[in-house]
Amino acid sequence: METKSETLTFGGRQGVYTHQASTVDCEMEFSVFTPPQALDGIKVPVIWYLSGLTCTQDNATTKAGFQRMAAELGLLIVCPDTSPRGDGVANDEAYDMGQGAGFYLNATEAPWAAHYYMYDYVTKELPTLITEKFPADMGRQGITGHSMGGHGALTIGLKNPDIYKSISAFSPIVTPTQVPWGEKALNGYLGPRSDAWHAYDACKLMETAGDRSDFPAILIDQGLADSFLEDQLKSHLFEDACAVSKQALTLRMQEGYDHSYFFITTFIEDHLKHHGRILSELTPS
Repeated sequence: METKSETLTFGGRQGVYTHQASTVDCEMEFSVFTPPQALDGIKVPVIWYLSGLTCTQDNATTKAGFQRMAAELGLLIVCPDTSPRGDGVANDEAYDMGQGAGFYLNATEAPWAAHYYMYDYVTKELPTLITEKFPADMGRQGITGHSMGGHGALTIGLKNPDIYKSISAFSPIVTPTQVPWGEKALNGYLGPRSDAWHAYDACKLMETAGDRSDFPAILIDQGLADSFLEDQLKSHLFEDACAVSKQALTLRMQEGYDHSYFFITTFIEDHLKHHGRILSELTPS
């Protein structure tokens, strides 16, 4: 791992780092905010923030405004990139496929299968590096994200309940099998429509999860002025799926707010408090 930059903010350290990632076979960049409570080596809870289409780790790091509350609550915030990158990595001219649009899945179709293993990268390889290099309590992890990253947070969190103890999302793509963004990506990365698609659809995962009445509530914020709400996001379908599995859900439809980082920065502190409250009830590991 190499350090690109480290900056003091709110008593904590905001860093940007790179490493050669074996799962995606390229160099990857990520950021970590280490709160002041952890600078002397004390292990603290970890929140994963997954960004959306066209983004890198830099969008959330510089625009979301999470550092003040993360410092107050003592949360270590990890922001991965959204896809593999580089001259040898497959890409597409469209913004919603290829570099910047990894959809947090493991691709099985050419040419994407050579590099696009973002699910394994986010859930296995990068956590191993975080464990080795940062004062992270990996027994207390939460996950959140925006849009495509909200899709990633929900699907990863639902598939790994023993790892991610708290889940939230901003404007998530809740059912990629039923919307244009998702249908294009899943067809390209996984091939023609099949049961393999269901593994990356939060609604499908929730509907088949069994009784989740003992799990903590999931928090979702969605702007009602979001131009993608009706065609691409369909938040109400996740609400229906949660009812099937008795999953507690706080779905806040925010009047006047759109899909931008102005929306995220307005409500990011509520999400960090949501994660902090749940993770603080767990015994430190």
